[in-house]
Amino acid sequence: MGWSVSNGEEMWFESLPGLAIMAVCLVIPGLSTAYIHKFTNAGKEKRVARVHYQWYLMERDRHISGVDSYYVSKGLENVD
Repeated sequence: MGWSVSNGEEMWFESLPGLAIMAVCLVIPGLSTAYIHKFTNAGKEKRVARVHYQWYLMERDRHISGVDSYYVSKGLENVD
């Protein structure tokens, strides 16, 4: 016989491996997306413009960079 309870109910700790697998499967897409964005944007995280002011700042950074990319920064000392 096995380690089961006589009335057919399983113990609470027997569900932990399944919960751990589900948690890992839910975390992997979020982490992988963040790392892919960081890799493709030259080491910087992807910026998201949710309001008009944030979009304005991203467009400003894109024009200042000189290479038409908001994630390439020149720094204030290099701005003409």
